Amino acid sequence: MKFTHLTNNGNPTMVDVGEKAITQRIAIAQTIVKLPTEVIQHLNNNDIQTKKGAVFQTAILAGIMGAKKTSDLIPLCHPLPLTKVNIEIKVQGSEVIIDCLAKTKGQTGVEMEALTGASVAALTIYDMCKGFSQDIIIMSTKLMKKEGGKTDFERQ
Repeated sequence: MKFTHLTNNGNPTMVDVGEKAITQRIAIAQTIVKLPTEVIQHLNNNDIQTKKGAVFQTAILAGIMGAKKTSDLIPLCHPLPLTKVNIEIKVQGSEVIIDCLAKTKGQTGVEMEALTGASVAALTIYDMCKGFSQDIIIMSTKLMKKEGGKTDFERQ
């Protein structure tokens, strides 16, 4: 199998998507953050208030901004005109589950935008809650679903 982002000489390259069909592209990524008791005890009305503000609301905004900036952060990603980015945050026990949906109509997928959005939201939660505890763990980030390209994918 050949890596798509390498030339025959092994040098990095941006994939040419110019000949691909323009289709609706959707991706959903998820990041799970484990919060220690010192942080969970501050949970009130489905958010945590810190001196910096409302944690989950800020994380949602940061995740959306992160998804929009993906091509600035990941060197070989195409800049995409995102038509939608949505971040949902829910707490289950001591875990915060962040789901990021990214959509575009274009010639390449939005997996990296969804993964970046979920990751930046998790990093924002860490940043805003680290004053309560340094024992916050960003446990996993994974692609949950993608549609609209050569192959569709859904994690079971």
